[in-house]
Amino acid sequence: MKKILLITLIFILLAIVGGTVFFINLKHYAEQPAGPAAERVVITIPAGQSLKTTTEALFQNKIITSPFKFNTLARLKGYDKRLKAGEYALSATMAPIQIMEKLVKGEVELYKLTIPEGLNIYQIADLVAQAEFAQDSGFIGAATDADLARKNGINAKTFEGYLFPETYYFPKKVSSETIISTMVKRFWNVFNSSWKERAEQLGFSVHQIVTLASIIEKETGAPFERPVISSVFHNRLKKKMRLESDPTVIYGLKDFDGNLKRTHLETPTPYNTYKIKGLPVGPIANPGTKSLEAALYPADTKFIYFVSKKNKTHQFSTNLKDHNQAVRKYQLRR
Repeated sequence: MKKILLITLIFILLAIVGGTVFFINLKHYAEQPAGPAAERVVITIPAGQSLKTTTEALFQNKIITSPFKFNTLARLKGYDKRLKAGEYALSATMAPIQIMEKLVKGEVELYKLTIPEGLNIYQIADLVAQAEFAQDSGFIGAATDADLARKNGINAKTFEGYLFPETYYFPKKVSSETIISTMVKRFWNVFNSSWKERAEQLGFSVHQIVTLASIIEKETGAPFERPVISSVFHNRLKKKMRLESDPTVIYGLKDFDGNLKRTHLETPTPYNTYKIKGLPVGPIANPGTKSLEAALYPADTKFIYFVSKKNKTHQFSTNLKDHNQAVRKYQLRR
């Protein structure tokens, strides 16, 4: 009987020692990178992929050294059911525990998307498609979804004017709706409560200010002229003069070939400011901070005309006679 107890005790001690050694070894494994190779490898984890399949992919790419220990560690940590789908940039210099935490937190690889000032939703859709985030048709469908616009606080039929131009970072599988919502969120961060109050002081809605800012954005060649160009449009609106802005006409045309003709100026559309009074029905592009600011804070001038000098700047005039002279000087003679 004593012999049996002794043998049992020995087995228990061996099990305790063995378990202790195993857990010490597992702890060491968790904190020990697979090797010195710092080259990043992008691993894609599809939705619903098992831990075993994910572990095998890591092992095949030499990011981890022991699938068994990785799986065991993941289960002990409770990570085995919490891995998030996506693309991950990993390397052998990362410890297994770091890799697990990255997969559980969903720290996926992000890709850059830069949106310049003054693009319309169709041009932005092209950039999104070129960056392989989404098909341009899907993006345009979302960008012209009136219900989605209302959900994002926009009282308009499309997101034109509210896709804030900036550099963004998205995972490859991001949806068009997420891209748009991120851009709109950034817009509302910029167009803060003080700007909303300023718009009310001027007698404009937010949508009208965004519309005006989009015209300023398209008309401006030299950044320092934005407030002055804004003053021209504000002065014309006060005088109930038509804005007569070429970019608004172009926006309202289908299949514009780059050559603006007199017939275009005479074609009635909701955006032809040679034909309609006041602002067009909505923005013609997505303006940046400076154009929005210029729309809210125009320069104090009496100018009601401007004409391009063909060097990105403009000649501004307070009367038609001076304006016609400027047209002859900078446009007709050339």
